[in-house]
Order: sequence, then structure tokens, then C-alpha cells
Amino acid sequence: MLKACKSLILLLTCALSMPLALADELLRNDHPDHYTVVKGDTLWDISGRFLLSPWRWPEIWHVNPEIANPHLIYPGDQLDLVYIDGKPQLRLRRGPLKLSPTARSTPWDGAIPTVPLDAIAPFLTRPYVLDQDQIDAAPYIVDFDQEHIVGGPGQKAYVRSINESEQLKWEIVRPGGPYKDAETGEILGYEALYIGSTQLQRTGDPATVFINKVKLEAIIGDRLIPAGDERASASFAPHAPAMPFEGNIISVLNGVSQIGQYNLVVLDRGARDGLEPGTVLRVDRLGETIRDVVTPSSRDTVKLPDEQAGLLMVFRTFERVSFGIVLHATRVMHVNDKVRNP
Repeated sequence: MLKACKSLILLLTCALSMPLALADELLRNDHPDHYTVVKGDTLWDISGRFLLSPWRWPEIWHVNPEIANPHLIYPGDQLDLVYIDGKPQLRLRRGPLKLSPTARSTPWDGAIPTVPLDAIAPFLTRPYVLDQDQIDAAPYIVDFDQEHIVGGPGQKAYVRSINESEQLKWEIVRPGGPYKDAETGEILGYEALYIGSTQLQRTGDPATVFINKVKLEAIIGDRLIPAGDERASASFAPHAPAMPFEGNIISVLNGVSQIGQYNLVVLDRGARDGLEPGTVLRVDRLGETIRDVVTPSSRDTVKLPDEQAGLLMVFRTFERVSFGIVLHATRVMHVNDKVRNP
């Protein structure tokens, strides 16, 4: 009987200590109990105020079904840390809605972004990644009005292979270099650089489009794709991959050679590999292979171990590649460095 009582006490003690252990594992020692969101905050910053590992946000976020768009957080909202059955949870109290001269046209207008918006905004909707079949099937410019050799705003362009008369808005893109799997060399897609925007004026072969605006001058051979939604959400929950994951950095979007905080990178893994906006990955600096110089006669080479270099978050995915932003860097990163579960 005494032995049974001791066993019961031990089980109760373990049951009571488990939530406390979870809180210790999740929460920073200096976490606030309440936090009022201010303009300029990001979800990553707020998560880091409470959590030791900011990508574990879904484990403490409480979704209140009584609040409209409970996954979105706005300046003025208050976050309260509470304990339910001993487990820490963050609850949202919606702050007063401050109407601006323009009302919210989408639910995420005014919501705080997950990561610094000025860093990723130009890449949330452009450039595109197309496969070879998409490039081959895309309409293309064959000439410009009034014998122009390049196209700019206010000009007409003549386009072949536009078969969708109901699609009025088209974007001009220019296929660039291939994105390749770092290990197999397989081509995963091609960057499609955004050139400009057009409006369909007349169908036929060729069709006529009016160029509204350009980022670069259009040239013969540029392709057209249906215009997408220019208002992409920058609010998504940081989280770790659901499965063991490994990939590689294969390119840098803003053209630098040494990668640091807030630089944007391209990964050779995409939606088909389980990545989605908000996925957080650890970056490991690829260990160099060096020659053993201690023994002069030796021709042995040694591969140094990979070393953790920082964290990145995926903010845009395609089928086979993804774009990510480096949020934390402890050392310089380079193309071909590994990305893994944090």
C-alpha cells in the first residue's frame, strides 16, 4: 500500500512539473507578462521577446475565434501571457481601431509584418520563377509600334500567342539564368525578371498591348505572363519545418557575395519539399576541405565541420525553389551553405 502511494505521488509530481518544464523550455527568463504592439514591430521581434526560440511561436499563440482575423496583429493590440492547464499561451486583446484616411481594403492592411517589410517588399510578388515549359508557352513580343526597337511607357507592343481574350492585364518578364540543385545540378527553374506592366488592347496574331509602366526597357523576345495580385501578405507565423529538412543556398537576390542579416537568398527547395512562408531554417556554413600540412609528405585532405552561421525565414515559395531572408547571422554566409532544421 505504501509503495502504491509513493508511486501515485511520484506520478502526480511528474504531471505537475511537466508544464513548468515546458514553460522553462519555451520562455525567456526576462519575458514580459503583457506587451502592447507598437508601429515598427515585427512578429519575429515580438516572438523573440517571449520565446527562447522565436520559431516556436505556434506553440504559445492562442487563436481567439471571437476576434476577426485572429492571426493578424496590429499596432495597439495587447498580448497577455497566461497559463492554461499550466501551459503558457499568448492571448490577444484587440486594440482600438484607428481609422486612417484610407480604410483597410484587405484584412492584412496595417497588420504588423512577420519580418522587416522594407527588406522583402520588392520580392513578395516579383521576380517570378518559371520552368522551361512555362517560358516556351508564354506569349512574346515580336515588335513595337512606330518602328521603336525598345518599349517604354505609353507605347504599343505586338505580341504573339495571346489566346486569353478575357485576361486584360499582362506583365512583361525576361527569362534569366537557371536555378540549379546544388547537389545534382538539376535545373529547378529560371528567374523571370519583371520588366513592366501592360494592358491588352486588341486580340489577334499578333495581339496589341499598351505598355503602362516599365522597370527596364522592353525588348523583342520578352515574354508576357498574366498579371498577379500585387498585394501579397507579409504576415505569417514563424515555425520550424514539420519534417527533417536539408537544402542549400543557391543564389542571392540582391547581388552580394557575402551574406549577412536581412540579405535575401534563394534556396533549392520549395513547396513540394514542405516549405511555406514562415518556415525558419538554420544556416550552416559549409566546412572547407583543406590539406593536412602538419605532415609534409601527407596528401591527405580533411573536411572541416559545418558551423552554424545564423537563421533565415522563408517568405515566398515556388514549386521547387524558395526565397528567404536572413534574420540572424553569427558569421558570414555564402552560396552553397546548408540550410537545416533549427
